[in-house]
Amino acid sequence: MDALVSELFGSTSGHSSGGSQGSVSNHKSGTGNGVVSKKASGKNKKARTRFPRNFKPNNNTPYLPPELKLVNPTQNRFEHLATQMKWRLQEGRGEAVYQIGVEDNGMLVGLSEEEMRASLKTLHRLAEKVGADIAVLREREVDYDSDVPRKIAEVLIRKVPDDQQFLDLRVAVLGNVDSGKSTLLGVLTQGELDNGRGRARLNLFRHLHEIQTGRTSSISFEILGFNSKGEVVNYSESRTAEEICESASKMITFIDLAGHHKYLKTTIFGLTSYCPDFAMLVVSANTGIAGTTREHLGIAMALKVPIFIVISKVDLCTRATVERTVRQLERVLKQPGCNKVPMVVSSTDDAVTAAQQFAQSPNITPIFTLSSVTGESLDVLKVFFNIIPPLSNSKEQEELMQQLTEFQVDEIYTVPEVGTVVGGTLYSGICREGDDLVVGPTELGQFHRLTVGSIQRNRSACRVLRAGQAATLALGNFDRSLLRKGMVMVSPEMDPTICWMFEAEIVLLFHAKTFHKGFQVTVHIGNVRQTATVEAVHGKEELRTGEKAVVLFKFIKHPEYLKVGAKVLFREGVTKGIGHVTSLQPISQHHQHFQSQNEKD
Repeated sequence: MDALVSELFGSTSGHSSGGSQGSVSNHKSGTGNGVVSKKASGKNKKARTRFPRNFKPNNNTPYLPPELKLVNPTQNRFEHLATQMKWRLQEGRGEAVYQIGVEDNGMLVGLSEEEMRASLKTLHRLAEKVGADIAVLREREVDYDSDVPRKIAEVLIRKVPDDQQFLDLRVAVLGNVDSGKSTLLGVLTQGELDNGRGRARLNLFRHLHEIQTGRTSSISFEILGFNSKGEVVNYSESRTAEEICESASKMITFIDLAGHHKYLKTTIFGLTSYCPDFAMLVVSANTGIAGTTREHLGIAMALKVPIFIVISKVDLCTRATVERTVRQLERVLKQPGCNKVPMVVSSTDDAVTAAQQFAQSPNITPIFTLSSVTGESLDVLKVFFNIIPPLSNSKEQEELMQQLTEFQVDEIYTVPEVGTVVGGTLYSGICREGDDLVVGPTELGQFHRLTVGSIQRNRSACRVLRAGQAATLALGNFDRSLLRKGMVMVSPEMDPTICWMFEAEIVLLFHAKTFHKGFQVTVHIGNVRQTATVEAVHGKEELRTGEKAVVLFKFIKHPEYLKVGAKVLFREGVTKGIGHVTSLQPISQHHQHFQSQNEKD
């Protein structure tokens, strides 16, 4: 039924967002008041993308009919609509889209100017009642048998956040060295354009050698907020991250990863351990697909992270060069190994469509062309970030929160006057200040008791941490030497499976010679990164490129906490492979015991 709406709005497919996808738009888009001009829609109709037969939308959200009109509803009808809006917001994790002027069967009836005004007024009252804000996403005139011009509209509803419970999406930033990743993030988060010599990226670097070379070698995090009306909230108006968190309803956390090949292990660690919702592949317009670009694209696809592409530095090139880079990317994306549907985004209207299609189908790959120096098309990318909905719905989130607490340790710090601090992601459950957890495994497979002091999310205090959220936890005077990356902090009631050896079904992506027993590789499984030896290749003597097998691995340093079904990515030089854990060989139970810190002292 949404096919007609999509067609009218210049969409590339009949799978529009319905009401519950939670997609929203920057109210500054289009002509300045949320209305997109006819001229823009005319351009969009020319640029149609053909979808392959295997195109499948992601139907993890329930079907919701659009609203025809909301003119002067009765009190009962108003209460019913308010309840429906509350449910839609809950399903979209704080975001929803309403289509006004469309019948339940998809007929584009449209509303007169007066009816549209009254409907938007009612929507505003409904939003106020449930603690949300509204902004017009886009409007269109429709051809209907009437002398009076009639319109349809898409309207975003976004909940005003309370108690730091904003919608948080994580975006991993990939791309070859010198493609402009850190500069783009600096421009987006600081609100100031670059000077062409890398001024915008200076605030993102963590080490002196990064400033000197201009190359990222570590993982850094930057935040970009959007308020309930869809306006950008960044450091240009807010002095601290705390201020951004207070005024933002939706937060995009960028994970800035290294582009240079010698820092590949850090980049893979960022992709596997920080569980990004999306990946943004930055490609320089003047160099095209070069260096680690293909490798980063392949890793993101192997880990099934939805990816979109940003072509940067368009100010340095002619239009023909930019178009050549776009065509080069389209060829790579359409190859049988990728099987993606490239979608070039050139206007705010395209960005709305791209965000809705991207969330519904993993095949769609939006491509943006922009400049961090002139600011060309930066607003289009911001609209995309503002609209893009979360991939998991509220039901999946609730199920994760009801499980026992499991926090993955990715970073360890010592902070003056605070003590030991760990950073990472809460995989399941809920974590509060004062909770007693156990952390491990140590080299002997032991766990140590500890108490969570304070919690910070996006550099501002937070009382409750929910499943899927990233944060830092203060552990007081807990001995830092007992901690390492790859550990987990779990609820004492959990009986974690600790193992030295595990079996995985793998596919060898590339290997110079043959892959056999005794071969050593670096294994990435979630936040675990360790060298492992191949103990056995079941059913075969050796593996060659492209072959599948079940392989038994053994860690060489210390045991790890693993789960069956977890994605495995391994590498050694040019050797690369992917797969998933099929079975574990746990350490015998008498080796595992929870050892309190007091006993150790």
